[in-house]
Amino acid sequence: MSDNKTVPLSVLDLAPIPQGAVARDAFHASLALAQQSEKLGYNRYWLAEHHNMTGIASAATSVLIGYLAANTQTLRLGSGGVMLPNHAPLVIAEQFGTLESLYPGRIDLGLGRAPGSDQRTMMALRRHMGGHMDNFPADVEEMLNWFDASEDDRPAVQPVPGLGLKIPVWLLGSSLYSAQLSARLGLPFAFASHFAPDMLLQALHLYRENFKPSARLEKPHAMVCVNVVAADSERDARFLFTSMQQQFINLRRGMPGPLPEPVENMDNLWSPSEQYGVQQALSMSVVGDKEAVRSGLATLIRETQADEIMVNGQIFDQQARLRSFALAMEAHQSL
Repeated sequence: MSDNKTVPLSVLDLAPIPQGAVARDAFHASLALAQQSEKLGYNRYWLAEHHNMTGIASAATSVLIGYLAANTQTLRLGSGGVMLPNHAPLVIAEQFGTLESLYPGRIDLGLGRAPGSDQRTMMALRRHMGGHMDNFPADVEEMLNWFDASEDDRPAVQPVPGLGLKIPVWLLGSSLYSAQLSARLGLPFAFASHFAPDMLLQALHLYRENFKPSARLEKPHAMVCVNVVAADSERDARFLFTSMQQQFINLRRGMPGPLPEPVENMDNLWSPSEQYGVQQALSMSVVGDKEAVRSGLATLIRETQADEIMVNGQIFDQQARLRSFALAMEAHQSL
């Protein structure tokens, strides 16, 4: 656990597709943000796997990581995360083995257990729907065994490339499950409080109390992800934040779509129950000017004792998005 001065700041990107744009636009926007993040000193830049979401372009996570890695120099890139139950572990090990071979020392593999999609999409991904057996822990351990293999190890099935490449593996979660598994396996843990804040402190406590040192990690290392929307005034930041609020309403109504334009007033767009639900889901959000963001980050670090902070920001206008992440880093550096 670290003090404010030594807590790195990282980026989570869902490659948002704003209304009126297409996936290609989102990829170019993500590249601009990644290049800016590298210049500003962000520690990591992760992309999230979602399927059947017409407002999120990062479904082929490893492909997009390769695009960004090819056009940056030093920035660490990774998945936040790959939803491992959607894939054969060997395929993911080979994909990230390929990335690590191309961009050595710059690739992270963050793994999640959730589907990241609805049941029809799960079926389209050819996921087993029985639900009576959870292979996630065994799949994670299989990947770790491949990545940590010595030169003398020659398993009957091996990722090529990937075997012995020591790729950093993180477990991601929004409940207690991955906190417990990360602790048992001695892996770093990232909590998705940017959309599921309720169990944050309980999960961090469980992870730290039960952590078993491993060859990969001597002591617990926890990252907390939050939403940050920053602008030159609080009013402007609140205006930009309405895009994310609308996106959550649409998702809860079963109508996911492109990232909406911001609006001046949300009152006519949500019911009281929807407002309550969205505000609960997005309660781990820091919205305001640079000073408000500085204060919010300081409070978050103090309350969670996080070793790293990752910030997400679904912002409609690309220039406002770049400005938001620049202000967030300025706020962080002033801690």
